[in-house]
Amino acid sequence: MLIVVPSETVETERRVALVPEAVKKLSKIGLSLKIESGAGLKTGYSDQEYVTAGAEIEQDRNLLLAKADIVLRVQKPAIEDIDLMKTGCIQISYLDPYNEPALVDKLAEKSITAISMEMIPRTTRAQKMDALSSQANLAGYVMVIVAAHKLDRILPMMMTPAGTLSPAKVFVIGAGVAGLQAIATAKRLGAKVEAFDTRPVVAEQVQSLGAKFVEIDLGETGQTEGGYAQE
Repeated sequence: MLIVVPSETVETERRVALVPEAVKKLSKIGLSLKIESGAGLKTGYSDQEYVTAGAEIEQDRNLLLAKADIVLRVQKPAIEDIDLMKTGCIQISYLDPYNEPALVDKLAEKSITAISMEMIPRTTRAQKMDALSSQANLAGYVMVIVAAHKLDRILPMMMTPAGTLSPAKVFVIGAGVAGLQAIATAKRLGAKVEAFDTRPVVAEQVQSLGAKFVEIDLGETGQTEGGYAQE
């Protein structure tokens, strides 16, 4: 079985679907892996690191996709890439299937089994495959760091001989995975944090991080069995 990792086609995408450490683990159980040349460069992994881990480097993207049994990506494939993939292979990535009917139809047309990583349920058994939560955690952290960089003041309270600077006030809308990480990060940076969510049940989680939960009466709200806000 041949697993391949093509370079991401979205210009702003810096992630790669498979890192050398994972390549090493897959190689040990007898799987063959090919990585498109340069696929890991934006993430900081050279082609040589993949070779050392047990993968082969492929320069020809068309040939790479044509021979693949399993294609691993971060972002959804371009329609042009699906044309290059062989019938009956497996595609694993984010897909955004509800908003991409043409993409789903094209995958079905070629009998490609497509696994959409963001649709994996939040269950104990599927926890290790919960790509959505892991990336949301990073997003919550990064957003606070970016906001702190853009803000024209510091976040923590600071007492100096010249006077005292009060802590910045941070308001987080939504206390899901990303929101909770944003709250925790802002608190660690010394900000005064308040948060709101349509699900009153998350108030305890917000408060456990040292933030104040703001209650707003929006009528009947709640959460799904998967823990997400009810639409």
